[in-house]
Amino acid sequence: MYSIFKKELSSFFSSLVGYIAIVVFLIICGFFLWVAPDNNMLDFGYASMDKFFALAPWIILFLIPALTMRSFSDEYKAGTIEVLFTLPLKDREIILGKFFASSLIVVFAIFPTLLYVITLASLSVIKNNVDTGAIIGSYIGLLFLCGAFTSIGLFASSISNNQVIAFLIAVFINFIVFAGFETISKIPMFDNGIDYILSQIGMQFHYDSISRGLIDSRDMIYFMSVIALFILAARIALGKRKWN
Repeated sequence: MYSIFKKELSSFFSSLVGYIAIVVFLIICGFFLWVAPDNNMLDFGYASMDKFFALAPWIILFLIPALTMRSFSDEYKAGTIEVLFTLPLKDREIILGKFFASSLIVVFAIFPTLLYVITLASLSVIKNNVDTGAIIGSYIGLLFLCGAFTSIGLFASSISNNQVIAFLIAVFINFIVFAGFETISKIPMFDNGIDYILSQIGMQFHYDSISRGLIDSRDMIYFMSVIALFILAARIALGKRKWN
């Protein structure tokens, strides 16, 4: 697994695609949070990162598929997947190696946003007057969300030889699992209690819950279950490729 992990990191740092995706993520965040009128944190009037944590999921919903779309699609297209199958590695180890490498890259993308926290703390009228607990909880929630999106991206890449198709599939599934159930729950016909159940199925409910600064084991179990589910799905897809 470690060899796959190193290979994926090396592949990322030798390609411009990953760098471009991360730079675009930071530029978009910076523009909407510090420049765009009526939405930036300077106009908000409070030393709060709420706007960032509300915006970030929608950007990484596209960012992570852009990073993971090559994971297996490139292997299929180049024919190197057969080489992977001949290595003394289990399918699970191949997938987990790619998963942890992609997750680490996403962490690299998010890490610079800690500068936003430092900036807010320094600009606050009362120095360092930021809700540290809520910010830590929100970052934890964001990392869990990134893990779920990464597993979905790997699954999408495992079922398609085409990077663009893998990207679109991952974005579609990310949107449905993150916001789709929450949107459906707001339909009036589901206001008899089913709306709450539907919202709990979606990731947005659990992400918002952790972002309040309350780390509930149920939310953590939910995200770990989603990650395990899509890693299992990717393993099944990879297994079918091997036997075909």
